[in-house]
Amino acid sequence: MSISLSTPNKRLNIQDLRDPDRSNLTNDGSDVIIGLTQEQKTIPCHYLYDDRGSEIFEQICELPEYYPTRTEAQILRDNGSAIAQTTGNCELIELGSGSSTKTRLLFDAYQSLGHALYYIPIDVSAGMLELSAKQLLNDYPHLTINGLVGTYEQALQQLPPSPLSKRMVFFLGSSLGNFAPKQCQEIFQEVKKALNPGDYFLLGLDLQKSKAILEPAYNDRQGVTAEFNYNLLDHLNRRFQGNFKRQNFQHWTFYNTELGQIETYLRSTQPQTVQLKALDLTVEFEEGETIRTEISRKFQRQEMEQQLDQEGLKPLKTWTDAEDWFALLLCEVKSASV
Repeated sequence: MSISLSTPNKRLNIQDLRDPDRSNLTNDGSDVIIGLTQEQKTIPCHYLYDDRGSEIFEQICELPEYYPTRTEAQILRDNGSAIAQTTGNCELIELGSGSSTKTRLLFDAYQSLGHALYYIPIDVSAGMLELSAKQLLNDYPHLTINGLVGTYEQALQQLPPSPLSKRMVFFLGSSLGNFAPKQCQEIFQEVKKALNPGDYFLLGLDLQKSKAILEPAYNDRQGVTAEFNYNLLDHLNRRFQGNFKRQNFQHWTFYNTELGQIETYLRSTQPQTVQLKALDLTVEFEEGETIRTEISRKFQRQEMEQQLDQEGLKPLKTWTDAEDWFALLLCEVKSASV
């Protein structure tokens, strides 16, 4: 299925890659069934990002406790020109584009060098992608957008032909931290397969730091992050005819020092039974039982540089902030013989 949207000069096209007959794991809820029938119940984190969840996440990014967004944005302001000079003119492909706020910093850098702006935003939220795309077109008259609605894997396997000789895939916000090590490896492999030797990959990484800094970033005083977590239940209810009651769950998050990751859960405050009719699924909860809804791994820069190199993505340059809280890694795709 595709959604074709265009301005009068046809600078915008959005294609929905999600299977309309709901025959894949992302759409038919099989991943929900698998997650909720494990001993440690889980829900894949992409269910956090329906249209409402995407809006709430944008609010999180503005919170005083949530340092990653402003820290990464400053690195992009300081070094965007260096990135653009290194890659030259290239098509920009963003994994998890959201509102594309930080993407503007890259656009400004490439535009200042006289480069054409061709952009492929990839996101699971069609509403957020369409809204942000239209705003970008208003602000960048020479921008052309080919949006893809779907998972990273779906989109990377179905990239349209590029009008330019080079491409750069970028993955900002340390969203990589939401994935387990094996999944990270698979993402790197998908990126490498989607690109040609000499193309580029730009990766944002949240680095290891103290628990005192990390935990407030995921449990803010205003309760916005908690609302983001509770919205996952609302999303499941809408999508799969569920009867989760958010008042029967508690937002719970902490930094696991042994594994080096933030872990976020919904904890049942009482014994309860939940049904998801569209999935023909009944789930029993004991008091205190949890659903893990998200992990956010924190990284060691040198270890990640080594892993990327092993995956055929050669690190060229790494930029960090003054406190060494966050890093941007620019990599070049190696040829098969290297």
